[in-house]
Amino acid sequence: MVRVSPASDGPSRPDGAPYPVVRDEDEWQAALTPLEYHVLREAGTEAPFVGEYTDTKAEGVYRCRACQAELFRSDAKFDSHCGWPSFYAPLAQDSVVYVEDHSLGRVRTEVRCASCGGHLGHVFEGEGYGTPTDLRYCINSISMTLEPHDRQES
Repeated sequence: MVRVSPASDGPSRPDGAPYPVVRDEDEWQAALTPLEYHVLREAGTEAPFVGEYTDTKAEGVYRCRACQAELFRSDAKFDSHCGWPSFYAPLAQDSVVYVEDHSLGRVRTEVRCASCGGHLGHVFEGEGYGTPTDLRYCINSISMTLEPHDRQES
């Protein structure tokens, strides 16, 4: 089975529109650490319970580590105890794009940055968390940076 990843998919979103932020893979490799590149460009996954933002309670905006696009707000983050940061909704519906993922022998919905196509994680529905959307965006910490509210206001 061919693994689909941002690196192999090229500069277009699933709907055919171009990503606003485009770099060739050599540029991405130069800009990202090896683990960041593995997750963001090769659709890898960081180990559970080790990510910088898994248990973070700080208020602010989570941005794509590759292109700094705004992705999620801390007020949509919740404790799912799954090992990765969880959100019940993206900042705006156009901040992420979705790709059908057939890896691991089942169909999942991959979540990518709408600006650069970087792999963020997956979204799951109907797991019974008491959130307004009944969705769990399970996102790799390494794919994001947190801009705390106090930095936004200055």
